[in-house]
Amino acid sequence: MNAVDVTADVWLPIPADEVEGLPDPATTGLTYRYWDGLTDFPADPADCAFYVVPYMKGTEIAVRPLAAMTSLRVVQTLSAGVDHVTPGLPDAAPGVALCNARGVHEASTAELTLALILASLRGIPGFVRGQDREEWRAGFYPALADKSVLIVGYGSIGEAIDDRLAPFECARVVRVARSARTTGRGPVHALTDLPRLLPEADVVILSTPLTEQTRNLADAAFLARMKDGALLVNVARGPVVDTKALLAETGSGRLTAALDVTDPEPLPAGHPLWHAPGVLISPHVGGSTSAFMPRAERLIVEQLTRFAAGEPLRNLVLTTG
Repeated sequence: MNAVDVTADVWLPIPADEVEGLPDPATTGLTYRYWDGLTDFPADPADCAFYVVPYMKGTEIAVRPLAAMTSLRVVQTLSAGVDHVTPGLPDAAPGVALCNARGVHEASTAELTLALILASLRGIPGFVRGQDREEWRAGFYPALADKSVLIVGYGSIGEAIDDRLAPFECARVVRVARSARTTGRGPVHALTDLPRLLPEADVVILSTPLTEQTRNLADAAFLARMKDGALLVNVARGPVVDTKALLAETGSGRLTAALDVTDPEPLPAGHPLWHAPGVLISPHVGGSTSAFMPRAERLIVEQLTRFAAGEPLRNLVLTTG
């Protein structure tokens, strides 16, 4: 990548004066424009060369300026997934680099994954309801120890989840990704191995990106292969799971689920998932913690420093053709 032109605009969803360490406009020629997706465009989109997409504002906002960004060279998301941006890429000029936020969300999402697993297994939602009613709900509850865990989607978030499972004395942790490989923690199986791996898992964690290959990955056939009493945890994207099929399995009491993401999302009032037996729902907060902003700002600074110097960017997902 060549060094930037002297007139390059950068659109940031965070005010530039709140981000420490940004390349100096006086020496790089970068001009920082603040756009959070909820206000009018801060300048002519045609002058924008580097677009940092507003975080968690949805596809409509994310893609709104793309067609008019005729000088665009980089789209940087602040999410690990890029499915909210890709619908607008056909409107972008050829040669635009799309980069994701690998390294920003791993800690927070892995923390929530463990929280959802432990809360579901140990009956925490029932304890909360019992406290509201002043009921002492003693009993015998499952432990994570001695369980077999299957991680479906072994990118950086899957690896972070694996790291945090290590102290919990799981019987085994099995890893699945798009293609097979070997890691320091053990082998990673291909997605094609799922049919034989699912019946052995007590906990199945979904941490895949949303692609055409993973949309409705956890369909009726997938769920039917899970063992009786297993827990499905989705920290990926809502459409990775077939909601109707999941409702059938949880409604019968055969499976339980912990979902940070749903389809549809946000989950509307009156939707049957809200009251499905054995289902714990968090409102897509896997990355929304105090750990997000420092990591997001560090990524923005590093990427813009590389961009200004004409150096290769991190986290390149694709380049438009």
